[in-house]
Amino acid sequence: MKQINKEYLKLNKNLFVGIIISMIVSAIVAQLLAEQETYLNSTLTIAAGYAIFFFIFGLQYYYDSRKKYGTLRHNKELKNELKRLITSLGIGEIFYLAIRWSTLYHFLNIDIEPYLASLTSEIISLVSYMVIVTISAKFTGLYKES
Repeated sequence: MKQINKEYLKLNKNLFVGIIISMIVSAIVAQLLAEQETYLNSTLTIAAGYAIFFFIFGLQYYYDSRKKYGTLRHNKELKNELKRLITSLGIGEIFYLAIRWSTLYHFLNIDIEPYLASLTSEIISLVSYMVIVTISAKFTGLYKES
């Protein structure tokens, strides 16, 4: 049981690190696009954040999996874990994207500074995302006892 909790902590740590770096990049992009239409600013800011998040999270997950599984080629257990991980992240991403885009768009429309609108929107989305991914990871059996 302790090993499973360790895996969930590692997953949440990787998500959190990716999101923090993504949050910083998103705030910068939002501020750089301050003169653009709010829908364009919202969309491009989120796209930049996604690119950074998945790059950082992917690197961390690869590094952790390499330690956990040894060789990554033709590892059926790893492939099954990746399917469950993608399912869990996908469920979280649907909620994250809906919350993130709508809150960022709203904050930009009420004339909050773009970097502050981005950070506030990211925090609101982050909390819901982390909860949903953790619950869906447990539901999909992402980390099962051996």
